[in-house]
Amino acid sequence: MRFSDTFLEEIRQRLPISQVVGEYVQWDRRKSQPARGDYWACCPFHGEKTPSFHADDRRGRYHCFGCGVSGDHFRFLTEHGGLRFPEAVEKLAAEAGVPMPARDARAEKQDRERASLYDVMELAASYFEAALAHNIGARARGYLAQRGVSHASQSRFRIGFAPDSRNGLKEHLAANGVAGEQMAAAGLVVHGERIAVPYDRFRNRVMFPITDFRGRVIAFGGRALDPQARAKYLNSPETDLFHKRRTLYNGHMAQKNARNGQPVVVMEGYLDVIAGDAAGFGACVAPLGTALSEEHMALLWRMSDQPVLCFDGDGAGQRAMARTTEIVLPLLTPGKSVRVATLPEGKDPDDLIREQGAAAFVQLVESAVPLSDAVWNLETAGGVPGTPEGRAALEERLAERVRTIQNGTINRHYFQAFNERLKAFFAPPDKAVGGSFRGKWRNSPGAKRHSGRPAVGETLRNSRLLRAASGGGVTSREAVILTALVNHPRLAQAQIERLAQVEFSSPVARRMLSVLVDQVTGKPSISGAELVLALQEQGFGPDMERMRAMLEKQGVWQIGAEIDESDARTGLNHALALHYKSVELNRELKAAELALGQAPSEESFERLRDIQNQITSVDGTEALIEGFGLPSGRAAPSF
Repeated sequence: MRFSDTFLEEIRQRLPISQVVGEYVQWDRRKSQPARGDYWACCPFHGEKTPSFHADDRRGRYHCFGCGVSGDHFRFLTEHGGLRFPEAVEKLAAEAGVPMPARDARAEKQDRERASLYDVMELAASYFEAALAHNIGARARGYLAQRGVSHASQSRFRIGFAPDSRNGLKEHLAANGVAGEQMAAAGLVVHGERIAVPYDRFRNRVMFPITDFRGRVIAFGGRALDPQARAKYLNSPETDLFHKRRTLYNGHMAQKNARNGQPVVVMEGYLDVIAGDAAGFGACVAPLGTALSEEHMALLWRMSDQPVLCFDGDGAGQRAMARTTEIVLPLLTPGKSVRVATLPEGKDPDDLIREQGAAAFVQLVESAVPLSDAVWNLETAGGVPGTPEGRAALEERLAERVRTIQNGTINRHYFQAFNERLKAFFAPPDKAVGGSFRGKWRNSPGAKRHSGRPAVGETLRNSRLLRAASGGGVTSREAVILTALVNHPRLAQAQIERLAQVEFSSPVARRMLSVLVDQVTGKPSISGAELVLALQEQGFGPDMERMRAMLEKQGVWQIGAEIDESDARTGLNHALALHYKSVELNRELKAAELALGQAPSEESFERLRDIQNQITSVDGTEALIEGFGLPSGRAAPSF
């Protein structure tokens, strides 16, 4: 039924969101501030050890800074609690003391009918389970034993058997008060205008119940025991309960296990999922008789930022991989992608685990490659094209792939990554990057020669060395920014949004800034000493000591905790400005390298040298501001 915005808003106003979410999480006492309605916890949607899940009673919203989920009271119960929206509304209305509005009789009848179908499906699942355990299920049990499905797995996945009878299930359901219309609505019998008497849809098949994300049986998949059967696998038709594009086999259990940190692995079939689960991968899922859809990817990304997709190593598997990448690429968002694992040719996960053991599957999942690598491998499987036209075709195929990516930032990074790989791919194996252009540049009749000017290849190498010199560990400027923020947390509090846009080259600096912002956000009044202690607890003690020693050796004076905050602010703002400029110049440097490598010319050469000079100038610039340091007791510079 539909609910008015006024009614829903009244529930939100009466019920703090921390109370709703608090039934499912343990609030972090050190980070939460109940007096301000500010609560932090480890995210219930993905496994983590550091609290990044935030609930704000003032706004009535939750948000995880780790996996990106967000919403209000009702969305939390539907996405995490597994309730349908009307159920979530009814539950919260009771807790808030808000009377439910008058129900629509027609909608109420539809809800009752839908609810009764769950009971019908449960009766069918129990019937199939009993048949498997009976003498009539001996052949099905033999098949499962042959496939290595243990009794524990049979029980865990509620595997059953549909006897070779046209009326066995129908009569059992009728004896339990189920009407023929309900059997048809649940997809359990075949019926129609040309069928005088409806009959059981599933006959002489091993049965795999399919559940929704609340664990309720909504459909079945049946594997034929008769080799002459027209369909080896048969799934339930779509019903009010079952929509295959929005359902994943084992999604209910996989969702729970993914929250505990297990990797989400997407396979092809029921037995693959069951074998993966037996091998210790409890978050395995499979689509149901259809390729992965946009809806499937949305479900997967709720469970994991980077689910692993398993494909066979044969031609059919590679074609399936190509189709899947076409679906996934347009949907990519920052932090949300997939990894791809390719099975040995002729093997599926079930075969691999039965023949080589669980360790082989562990190795397969751990060796899964990023999506960008999978796309590159697909397009370059034929090796280096032997003609300019072939190379142009490869470049165009990759560009066409990139153009499908809708997110602008990811699109740009894919374009840059593929351009760099193409340069290396097309370069002669015995020459450095850029070497293939060296003779062309030197012998070009239109090229001007300048005394002492390095060749193009040497210039490209120098530019890369210039970037690499500051890309290994924490750079001096990153150390200045981080040290100023640690010593004066109020400076971080004053520009949280600006700091969120900072792009550090060092992984250590990126992680430290993330934790620092997290601490300052959670405790706005945190002192420098408290922040140092918090960072040490997160393992950054040695990194902070290395940064302090490096800056002290370089004579950077504004690193001490005793420095006046006004000087620290001036130094921080100047360092940030130079850092933003450096990041921008390094982006321009990459573009200039690409232009010089593709089309060497006097203009592109001078552009590259100019950017190099600007980077050198920025890297050597200090805060030369009148009066800088005086509040901290430093004398004015003399002439």
